[in-house]
Amino acid sequence: MRQEASVMHLDLDAFFASVEQRDKPSLRGKPVVVGGIGGRGVVSTASYEARRYGVRSAMSTREARSRCPHAAFLNPRFQAYRESSVKVMEVLRDVSPLVEPLSLDEAFVDLAAAGLSSYDDDSVRALAEDVRERVRVVTGGLTASVGLGTSKFIAKVASDLDKPDGLVLVSAGAEQELLRPMHVTVIPGVGPATAERLRRAGITTVADLERVSEDELVRLLGKAHGHGLHLFARAEDDRPVVPERETKSVSVEGTYDTDLTDRRLMEGLVSRQALNVAERLRTSGLSGRTITLKVRLHDFTTLSRSTTRDAPTDAGPTIARLARGLLGELDLTGGVRLLGVGVSGLADWIQDDLFGEEHPEEDDVPVEALPDLPDLRTWVPGMDVVHQELGRGWVWGAGRGIVTVRFETAETQPGPVRSLVADDPALTAWRGPA
Repeated sequence: MRQEASVMHLDLDAFFASVEQRDKPSLRGKPVVVGGIGGRGVVSTASYEARRYGVRSAMSTREARSRCPHAAFLNPRFQAYRESSVKVMEVLRDVSPLVEPLSLDEAFVDLAAAGLSSYDDDSVRALAEDVRERVRVVTGGLTASVGLGTSKFIAKVASDLDKPDGLVLVSAGAEQELLRPMHVTVIPGVGPATAERLRRAGITTVADLERVSEDELVRLLGKAHGHGLHLFARAEDDRPVVPERETKSVSVEGTYDTDLTDRRLMEGLVSRQALNVAERLRTSGLSGRTITLKVRLHDFTTLSRSTTRDAPTDAGPTIARLARGLLGELDLTGGVRLLGVGVSGLADWIQDDLFGEEHPEEDDVPVEALPDLPDLRTWVPGMDVVHQELGRGWVWGAGRGIVTVRFETAETQPGPVRSLVADDPALTAWRGPA
């Protein structure tokens, strides 16, 4: 473990919801929920205003609506989130070459590579405050909570202690004093199942865990897990900050408001997802050998089937053909609520088929000829739009042939609301600058 608090964990506060509030002036200071907006949707992020009503990530949208019916429920805009994330990561990499992104909104930074003349607590804290301010500037006002510690574990714990917009530094030597009163779930890898097993053994806090021998933990949880918890309970964590995180798979999935029963429609949806996955592979310069199909049935049973090729591919028709073949092996009686296609076993090269083998059946389900979902909507709450006369705005709601738009952007004051016919030729989706 390090002798100074030179590991930083930065976590953007309520990231998706904060971006929406930044870009939609009328929502600032109000409850915002981002995620699937249908009856089967799940909350991705809730603003702090919505969290006061008990709304949280991974909650069903149905429950979130019951807890906070006056919130704005919006579909995610991943392009906007990626743009802000890229700016944040650029700030972090300008501080240190050792940046380990965990997701769009959080990352570890090894400040030992930042070239500071001193790594005393005051110097490290001053650097972190500067980083937070730079993040605020480049993102147009987004806030971040920062933890500083002698390890990744301690830095991550510290960043959660003063949210939102907080900074907590845990000095060298103060780690165990901080951890001992905390619940065991603060330790990485301790989820509900492990926590319950520990509870049955009379272990609920880190202090309880610290008093248990490694042999006893290994007996309870297995060798690897028991050994890891034994170290974490003593604040021992020597994991390095790894700047490059290898992509293990590329996948696309969708959840549908109405159970799918038309097999031809399901084949078409799988084909579209396969083409999307292939495009993402090519964009990243990757290919893959293993194609996986994920299906969730009407009763929430989740099925997964995979097939592995001799050589990697990034060809959409090939991935689609194999995914449809996996779909054909399943009994889908009763309906399907989720479909997904993924590719793993990734490589950064393609081996051409040595014998020029062709698959004439690959286009046996022309994607463009497939029917759309009955409930497919052109306009979804939160999406960016532009009107030839009224300018830019975002969709507030849609239905029964009407789309309601609030005309405002991040650079304007809260704007007016207008209801338009859904097929108004002057209204189009806003794609942003090329």
